[in-house]
Amino acid sequence: MKKRQRKRPKDNFSSKVMNGIFVLLLATAMFFGLQVYSASGDNLTFAQISDAHFSTAKTNTSYRLTAESAELLTDAVSQVNETPCVDFTMFTGDMINTPYEKELMKFLPIANQLKCPWYAVFGNHDISVGGYLSKKLYLDILNGHNRHFHSVKPYYSFVPKKGYKVIGLDSIIDDRITANGKIDAEQLKWLNKELSKSKDDIVLIFLHGPLIEPLRSPNHSILNAAEVLEVINKYKNPIAIFSGHYHTTKVTQMGNVLHVSTPSLVSYPNAFRIIKVSNQKKKVIFDLELKETRYKDVQKRAKMLAFGSKTYYGADDDRTATYTIDKK
Repeated sequence: MKKRQRKRPKDNFSSKVMNGIFVLLLATAMFFGLQVYSASGDNLTFAQISDAHFSTAKTNTSYRLTAESAELLTDAVSQVNETPCVDFTMFTGDMINTPYEKELMKFLPIANQLKCPWYAVFGNHDISVGGYLSKKLYLDILNGHNRHFHSVKPYYSFVPKKGYKVIGLDSIIDDRITANGKIDAEQLKWLNKELSKSKDDIVLIFLHGPLIEPLRSPNHSILNAAEVLEVINKYKNPIAIFSGHYHTTKVTQMGNVLHVSTPSLVSYPNAFRIIKVSNQKKKVIFDLELKETRYKDVQKRAKMLAFGSKTYYGADDDRTATYTIDKK
């Protein structure tokens, strides 16, 4: 009887090739997945809401539609909440229209509907000169009703994500009634120190009054803007400065510094901004998006009341545009 030989399984060349391709594709996908995850960690998204001028008054007395301020603020908060991955929201002053505690206490529940942390810097309408709502009391109230706000001074800094530094400045003069602003000597010294510690970071500065005017208005300007810019311009890392006060949509890039003026919620164009920052190896990209109110009937009335509505609305690249700052 012949001994039956055991057959050796044939090598399946095509199966080996397919398995090899699959492993290669899996490794590639994992590599690029890690790259995308790593890159997204370097990106930052935030909202800037300026000049909400929240008011419980039921009538409008000027081009500001303060009677509609609550619904306009609620709409802005809703739109921010609908935006994916917002790291924080910054209110750049004039949160309330008149400096009364009762107005602030009505503003806070709407702001606290934000799903992301929110912060604020003072506007000239927020503070009562010689009156009840002082900067100290305002800060005490914010600290007591905003779990993310922890500053005993009206200027402060924090790190929202590695590679970024946020600086909030206080430009409000509180020893006399004026719409002008100023950064005092103590704060200017502090700003220089903060910038010197952040030479490798993307720095985001927020204040109420702009350091570069979007339109000329001597009664609203920062009185020592040149002195403040002299400090900022010493540093060559990417810096973006976000302000309000002028109710105007304007963007100006000067070298490594981007100046962004954002309009008011209660006057035309009744808008705020969503900003996405991409931190790349050799450059930083700022994607600015102007988000207008969804209450188009309110916006239409605001436009009719605005003198020079085109100026307030800005050019195309003042509204939604991309700006690049090269790293040095």
